[in-house]
Amino acid sequence: MIAIQVMWDDGADQTLGLPFYASVGAAGADLRANFPDRGTLTLAAGARALVPTGLRLAIPLGYEVQLRPRSGLALKHGITLPNSPGTIDSDYRGPLGVIVMNAGQEKFDIAHGDRIAQMIVAPVVMADFALVYALDDTDRGTGGFGSTGR
Repeated sequence: MIAIQVMWDDGADQTLGLPFYASVGAAGADLRANFPDRGTLTLAAGARALVPTGLRLAIPLGYEVQLRPRSGLALKHGITLPNSPGTIDSDYRGPLGVIVMNAGQEKFDIAHGDRIAQMIVAPVVMADFALVYALDDTDRGTGGFGSTGR
């Protein structure tokens, strides 16, 4: 298990608690909306907004946190994260916000304390990029989108 250090933003509602795994087998820890005014945000159909969590993270070098939509919100209301998965880098120490989008056809209210996203802790593999003047051949070759069939 990897330790993620968590700090509250000034004015955050600490009674909402830290991110948590909703079940024993959950891969993602739930994040809650933590509005400074303890209010509600209404997202019109097609709109997007940055929703604060009231948290800051210290992620160990060699890891990232990925932000992903909650499947129930996506299926029932069309609520998603347009940059999913969003990446929080190990050297970022600013406020943790979640870009939420209403891809549904009705307005959607996000209330203070609502679970809005899940975060996954994942290892990062760094690459060494080497310039070459030819690539090896493969069966697929330069076939692009849809080239492997349906």
